Amino acid sequence: MLFKEHTLSIIKPDAVAKNIIGSIINRFETSGLSVIEAKMLKLTYIQASEFYSEHQKKSFFESLINFIISGPIFIQILAGNNSIQRNREIMGATNPKHALAGTIRSDYGYDCTKNAIHGSDSKISAIREIHYFFNT
Repeated sequence: MLFKEHTLSIIKPDAVAKNIIGSIINRFETSGLSVIEAKMLKLTYIQASEFYSEHQKKSFFESLINFIISGPIFIQILAGNNSIQRNREIMGATNPKHALAGTIRSDYGYDCTKNAIHGSDSKISAIREIHYFFNT
């Protein structure tokens, strides 16, 4: 059964620097998802550490934080039928080398950190992440 839900998407500093925000948004829109709220900002170290706190004990934590604060990010709330799953399919696997051809990470990603985009991985994550950045 399909139902309308919301998910969070972050276009990371590498993709913002490549000036491909519009190309990425177009992929969501042509796949039936709608951007219902969006903003661009540059995270502080503390904000990024709080947002990615679930990865705090992992070996890649510091490099992830340093990367995500290295430049502006574009944050958006996507809405649509099964938006969490659909967003994950459009993004592709975390490692661009394993992402299916035609996905965002396959086309624009470099490695597991510099992979152009972040997306919520579950309903619980989507709710937490949306509330972290938006007052909705």
